[in-house]
Amino acid sequence: MTLAEIAEAVGGVLGAGTDGATTVTGPAAEDSRAVRPGGLFAAFVGEQADGHQYAAGAVERGAAAVLASRQVDGVPSVIVPDVQEALGRLAREVLARLPGITVIGLTGSSGKTSTKDMLGQVLAGHAATVATEGSYNNEIGLPLTVLRADGQTRFLVLEMGSRGIGHLKYLCEIAPPQIGMVLNIGSAHVGEFGSKEQTALAKGELVEALPPGGTAVLNADDPLVAPMNRRTRARVVTFGESADADVRAEDVALGPDGRASFVLRAGDVGPEHGGSARVSLQLVGEHQVGNALAVAAAALAVGMPPGRIAERLSAAVPLSGGRMSVAERPDGVVVIDDAYNANPESVRAALKSLAALVRSRPGARAWAVLGTMLELGDRADEEHDAIGRLAVRLRIDRLVAVGEGAARIHAGASHEGSWGEESVMVADPEAALALLEEQLRPGDVVLVKSSKAAGLRRVALALAAQGAGKGDAAAGGGPEGAR
Repeated sequence: MTLAEIAEAVGGVLGAGTDGATTVTGPAAEDSRAVRPGGLFAAFVGEQADGHQYAAGAVERGAAAVLASRQVDGVPSVIVPDVQEALGRLAREVLARLPGITVIGLTGSSGKTSTKDMLGQVLAGHAATVATEGSYNNEIGLPLTVLRADGQTRFLVLEMGSRGIGHLKYLCEIAPPQIGMVLNIGSAHVGEFGSKEQTALAKGELVEALPPGGTAVLNADDPLVAPMNRRTRARVVTFGESADADVRAEDVALGPDGRASFVLRAGDVGPEHGGSARVSLQLVGEHQVGNALAVAAAALAVGMPPGRIAERLSAAVPLSGGRMSVAERPDGVVVIDDAYNANPESVRAALKSLAALVRSRPGARAWAVLGTMLELGDRADEEHDAIGRLAVRLRIDRLVAVGEGAARIHAGASHEGSWGEESVMVADPEAALALLEEQLRPGDVVLVKSSKAAGLRRVALALAAQGAGKGDAAAGGGPEGAR
């Protein structure tokens, strides 16, 4: 698009000295360091930085122009009252010019990013696919993802986050979906939404936005998701492990490496009615089966056969860091980095995966390094306490609760059983890392899990980067014994 076309699409004006015939040929970026040749730099004004100060640098790096809210001398620009709104309008215009794209929107309380990553890999085996990077799922990230699409793109997979009523409706106005997927409704962000029922009300905006010829992919096993079939004009396809699900899993088994396998049953969905195929996931955790079924349902809806879906699912690998990423050190210590986000459901799933993985490693100890789970509102104390108790019931060998926000995890573990020194409380990530460096033994398995703000990812990354050194020293003297 030319800058004149962009200005018209977003309701902006050309900056002083800007040539309206200049063409933008690359994607948009909000980080001047991420600008690609021919791209568009979106200059946001935030609490910590003003993008306009980096506009000239973005152009020097190859940006064709800047989307700005004020004049920047010597920089080709389109000036608008609100950069965020303009970015959304531009994304909507680009989609209107690319009618061959199928837009797939995906939301849920947990598992969005892992599922989106799987879906992007599966669909890429069918046709050219663009998917959200990381968790770039808000009012800025979604249009930036849309603006990566081009005339070759056939599938646009958009992770959609929500913080309240109306958010998903707005995202769907930017990128109207043909397929809408709702994974689950859990406790994540319940402090913002108010209750799980309010969360469901907000998440259901995705299926309400679908056209009559679209497809709603709903979790048949979730009592707050399944009833969303009454909120959409689209065809409904359900997934789950229940016999009533259109796309379901049978013969689920968890291997010694913590990875699940199952038989995918396609039911009457897709090109091969009643088709089935064996899937062996590369992602750790039995909870990934439900995510894989959601992916399969969406892939079936666009015409992929079950055998090809199973093949692509079995080849899919983790793409986004901090989400059940597994690394094994030279000394045999296994580090599970799941510290990008946390809510009660995802922590329970991670703990169960840790317990399963340790059972297959004789002599290994299970360590759960847990930080606070944010945005739980009045349920925070209860939910943290329950996590500590679950760690005891799963026989996690050592539990390290990090920070005051995780104090109730430690308390719950202490109240559940007479653990002695198996559960400890430390002040911060640095203290947690020091404890682990001193006491880890070769072969131990460490899960690091928390909300992002707790800062535990640096613990996971530091542990994974280390070699055998201190682990060998600890082998002889360590005490015996987890969004």
